[in-house]
Amino acid sequence: MKIKKLRKPFEVKSLGDDGTFSGYASVFDVVDSYGDVVKKGAFLESLGEWSSKGKLPPILWQHDPDQPIGPYTMMVEDEKGLYVEGKLLIDDDPLAKRAYAHLKAGTISGLSIGYTIPSGGGHWDEKAGVYRLEKLKLYEVSLVTFPANESAEVESVKSAIGNPKEFERLLRDAGLSRMQAKRLMSGGFSALSGPEREDGADTVEALKSLASIFTPQ
Repeated sequence: MKIKKLRKPFEVKSLGDDGTFSGYASVFDVVDSYGDVVKKGAFLESLGEWSSKGKLPPILWQHDPDQPIGPYTMMVEDEKGLYVEGKLLIDDDPLAKRAYAHLKAGTISGLSIGYTIPSGGGHWDEKAGVYRLEKLKLYEVSLVTFPANESAEVESVKSAIGNPKEFERLLRDAGLSRMQAKRLMSGGFSALSGPEREDGADTVEALKSLASIFTPQ
């Protein structure tokens, strides 16, 4: 099972001296950088499952399951999105104290949800050109550094390989035009290169950008 990540700028509603904070981990009907749109109601079933266990997903640091930094004390859907309240354990955990300092300074600017999509939980909207997420299984909500971390990009690439629409979207994110992406998918690199293609140099740079996601650092 691969847990996907969906990151958004963190809309802080409050930040207390005791490490408490509140804001939105996800906002409905907003297209993110990967073309995903979370629909209202997407979290209700998963939140119900967490409630039946008498707990909530943890606050993680950078999606690392070995680095929890505090509990969420509230997590609900409202008309806007997934509203959360949490408490960083700044008195007991040095990493939580560090995360709080960055949150207060504004050097941490995002929350990212870790989730999977149940069968039938999403569909590609051909007309709008977006992937609509209608039901998500929520595992955690992390404080993350801007921009989105590379591991999330790698996962998006791997997931896109088996899905033509997702792969086309990924190629366009890398810098290819819609026409270039379709050429590449239908005819391979030869369909993009050659002296008759004035856009060859730009295409090579875009493909280098895409390939760099797979390159170990």
